[in-house]
Amino acid sequence: MNKRGKYIVIEGSDGTGKSLQAIRLTDHLEKLGIKCLRVFNDETGRDEPIQEPGGTPTANKIRAKIKDKNIERTPWENVEWFTEARVSIWNEAIKPALEAGIYVVTSRSWISTMAYQGYGEGESLERIREYTQTHVGEEYMNPDMVFILAMQDEVERRKRLDAAQRNRSMDRDTLESMPAEFQANMQSGYIRFADDNNIPTTDASGTPDEVEALIWDQVKKVL
Repeated sequence: MNKRGKYIVIEGSDGTGKSLQAIRLTDHLEKLGIKCLRVFNDETGRDEPIQEPGGTPTANKIRAKIKDKNIERTPWENVEWFTEARVSIWNEAIKPALEAGIYVVTSRSWISTMAYQGYGEGESLERIREYTQTHVGEEYMNPDMVFILAMQDEVERRKRLDAAQRNRSMDRDTLESMPAEFQANMQSGYIRFADDNNIPTTDASGTPDEVEALIWDQVKKVL
């Protein structure tokens, strides 16, 4: 029987570099001979670590709906759509990989919904938690390791986000376009979630190499 793979989540708001760090960590693990899950990212056209809410055909379709600014929705409908995507991602991709002994590194998880729809849009945190546990499961909600990337300098975060948008030549999606009050509540929400769940935050203000080193220093302890 294969030894279960490890499930590592890299979290944080837009502009903190979580997707890049998920790619770098996966590359690092694979160089050590550790098999990691990669899925086809239909936005970049490459095989990459899962970036929720994408990763399966079903989740990709839901992601397109979530990011479409022309589709009206309530905050709770956002919760339902993200959760629907996670059901597919967990059952069709993450869980089978872990059971096969494959490591899974993901960018984002249900913690994002707590930060965005909970702290940011005002939905009940307990309701989000219970809804996620009922539909996706407790195993999904409790990875082997969680990194929450945080930046104190909001101006720098927005500069990085703007640069990323220019590189993608895309308009901001629904959540990226939310007003300043939402952004502030969402940002503080990550910190509050980390504090409430005894998760140390990782300083994302340094260079990508510096942040990568901070993450790897912790990951190597559990290999």
